[in-house]
Order: sequence, then structure tokens, then C-alpha cells
Amino acid sequence: MTGGISTPLILEELLVSGGDARILVDARGRNRYGCTITPDNGLVALGSSTASVISDAAFDEANRFYRHLLHAANSAPTTQIYNREMERIRAELLQVCGLDASRIDIIFAASGTDIHLIAAQIAAQDLSTLAITVDIAETGGGVPAALAGKHFSSCTALGDQVAQLSQVAGCTTLNVVNIAIRNSDGSPRDTRDVDAEATQLVEKAIAEHQQVLLILVDVSKTGLIAPSPACVLALKGRFAKQVNVMVDACQFRISPATLQAYLEQGFMVALTGSKFISGPTFSGALLFNKSSEISSIPGLSRYSSRSDWPYHLQSGTALEDYANIGLLLRWQAALHELRAFLNVPQTEVARFLQRFADAVQKYLQSNKHFDALPTPVLNRQPVVAGNSWDTIPTIFPFLLRHADGKHLSREQTVQIYQDLQINLSAQYENPVAAVRGQLGQPVMCGERDGHPASALRVCASARMVVEASQGNADAVIKRSLAVLDKALLLLEKL
Repeated sequence: MTGGISTPLILEELLVSGGDARILVDARGRNRYGCTITPDNGLVALGSSTASVISDAAFDEANRFYRHLLHAANSAPTTQIYNREMERIRAELLQVCGLDASRIDIIFAASGTDIHLIAAQIAAQDLSTLAITVDIAETGGGVPAALAGKHFSSCTALGDQVAQLSQVAGCTTLNVVNIAIRNSDGSPRDTRDVDAEATQLVEKAIAEHQQVLLILVDVSKTGLIAPSPACVLALKGRFAKQVNVMVDACQFRISPATLQAYLEQGFMVALTGSKFISGPTFSGALLFNKSSEISSIPGLSRYSSRSDWPYHLQSGTALEDYANIGLLLRWQAALHELRAFLNVPQTEVARFLQRFADAVQKYLQSNKHFDALPTPVLNRQPVVAGNSWDTIPTIFPFLLRHADGKHLSREQTVQIYQDLQINLSAQYENPVAAVRGQLGQPVMCGERDGHPASALRVCASARMVVEASQGNADAVIKRSLAVLDKALLLLEKL
């Protein structure tokens, strides 16, 4: 929004600018992820696998920074300010993650889906290319279109109205294949079977003289890693020139050590500041080695501004100078949350996340109304040696069952999801009815009773870790379990 500084707008308007249709709010002031623009202090936020509601601290940081931008606009053009500040955000993100700025670069984008579009175009470079990723229920509905070089929404990050699913002019068309990582009953597929399918697809593509963009998802919407890092590393070793790898870490549920390990293998890594890190919705980043060769991609001019790309990259010269102030503000807020999280000692992070995991899993397994889906071990060997907090599961998917054992329909699950966020004390005598909690939105997870099954998700977040580190771990866990108490209450009346 080039007029965002010289023609001041209120902060709330800017925080929902510079993204596609998903970030826009409805009459209730919520975006498509059910998140409000402003803080919602009464909400127990357990839905960070979908998106996060902005915190008071992050909102205050965004407001402070916006006042700084308004002051700066008195002496410099908006695009110049934007360039300077995005370079600063780039340097600070690398610094807090412990990465070497002389070796690693960052391209910023509005969302993880935008990052998939950008990464696919970088990998394709006008060549016949196959993109291999996991099922969209585990990544995002717009991901296949983005990978194929198509418009994945009715409007772009820079505000252009487009025909959804039409080809992006100036972008290479990719073929896209999705690999299922759950069985028909929603249980995780055997890692060996997933790896074998990925290997077969890569080998076939190479035999047909295609390039490959292989996407390693770490972690998915329901907490899985696929294909295995060992499989991806082996394929990259065999076909170094033909296979490009992007790690879809858009959940940002990886430690700095894991992030660095992936980058050291020459992989691109996609992150967002709006899920585990719990910044406001819509802030993406693609990290890659500076030695990577990136051709000019003029077709991305509707999605990227010049300053979203490192200024030294000649491939960015085809892009226009455009100040996406909304993206800048959201990353400023996300960095505030990230710094707070990384200031917590790693041992404390691991201790709380293990306590949280134990409490949630015990609760879900102790009641017949919950059908907890398995949460496999998070194994990144041999890419990442040793253990860190990111080997502990932080996403816990589950299905809901009626008293007779039958699973809820998708419509009924959505109703529970929505009602959990409302104070229903006027309708129920039970005090738990007043609890307002947001879980991860229902996602498709196989079938039960002959019908599609939708899983809700309890998710830990960086913000919860920070609060727990301040002596409030018991309170954080108690609030989280109270949301599940309310889900049981709602089931009784369904």
C-alpha cells in the first residue's frame, strides 16, 4: 500500500492489507482463519497450526513502529523507507536465528502460499519441472495452484484482482503431484511407503528429463514430517543438479539449529511468523543460500515488490518499487514474538512443551468422546544430529465422537469449533461454558463410519512457552484443558 504512510490509515486497516482474500475480515472483524485484527485477551489461543490472533505486546509493537514510519515519512519517500526497513527486518531475522548474513538471503512474501509460488518459479527457471508435495489437507488449499504457477486467490498480495486458478502471466507452468501422508482412516502412512513413493516420482521425472522441486514438509498441519529428511537428502545426493528442495517449515516449529542444518544442505526453507511464533496472520519468508542462481521472474510482480527481495539480487530488478506496509508491520510484530521466545532457555522450552504434550495426550486418551490421532516421533536424522525442543510434538489432532461411538460429521465438528470461541454461559449452568477457546480449524483426516472425518487440533505456541517461562506453566495448561472440557459440554447438547 504505497499510500500507507503519506496518507495515514489506522493500524487495523494496515494489518489486513498487502495480502490475498484470506486476510480480509468479515462483518464480525475476523479473517478466514477466524482471527481478529486486534488482540482478544479473553481467548484461549490453541489454534496456531492455522493462524494466530495478535497479542497485546505485538499489537503495541506494531503501533509503535507505525508511528516511527509516519515520522520518517516527513523526510523520505515511502518506497525508500520500505526498502530500508525491509533490509533491517531481513538482517534482524537472520541475526535472531543465528544465521550468517554473508551466506543466507531472505525473500519476504505475504504468506506461505505466496512463498510456494516464488520457490516454484525459482526452481523451474523456464524448464520442464515437476513439483512434489504432500496432500493439501496437510499444507494448504492454495498450495497446488501456487506451485503450478497459477493465481491461488481472487486477488494478489499487491492488490490486483485476478481470475483464481488462471495462469500467472510471465510464470512457468509446473506439473504438481501430491503424496498422501495419511491412510484412509486418518492414521499416518508408514514413512517407508511415503519415501518410496517420493523416490519413484523423482526417478520417473528425471528419466523424463524434468527438473524436480521436492518439498519436505516439516511439520504439516497435523504435526507430521514428510518425506523423511533422510529420503530427501539421499535424493538430493543422487540428483544434485536436477532436484531442488524446499523445506516447508511454514509452521516455524523448528529450532534455529534445525533451520541452519537444512540451509547447510543447500535447501530453501519457507517460514511464516504467524503460526507457532504467533505473530499476526500473513508474514512469509523464503530463506536460501546466497550462492543459489536465481533468474529474473517478471511474472511475480503482482506478488512481490522490489524490496521484498534482497536488493543485491539482479533477479529482483524486474519487480516494481512498492511499499507493502502491512507486510512490514506484521513482520515487525512477529519478530517481537520470536525474540521473546528465543530468549527462553532451550531447556525450559523443552521442559514446558513436554509437560504440555503429556497433559494434552493424557486428556485426549482418557475420554471416549475424543479419538486422538497418533503423533509420530519427529525424526530429522541424518540432516539434524541430536535432540532439541523441536523433536517434541506441539500439534495434537483429534476427532470427536458421540456417546454411541460414532464420529461427528464435518458440519458438526465445525459447529463445535465455532461454539468453543463464544461465551455460552447464558445457555449453560456449567461455568466451563464461559471459556472461549480457539483450536486449529477442522482439517480432513481420512474417513470414519463411511464419511469424511475432520480433525480439530490443540496446538502449543511460542507465546504459550514465554508465558510458561514466567512462572505460569500450570495456568497455561489448565486453561488449555478447560477448552477441551467445554468441547465435552458442547457434545452433550449436540
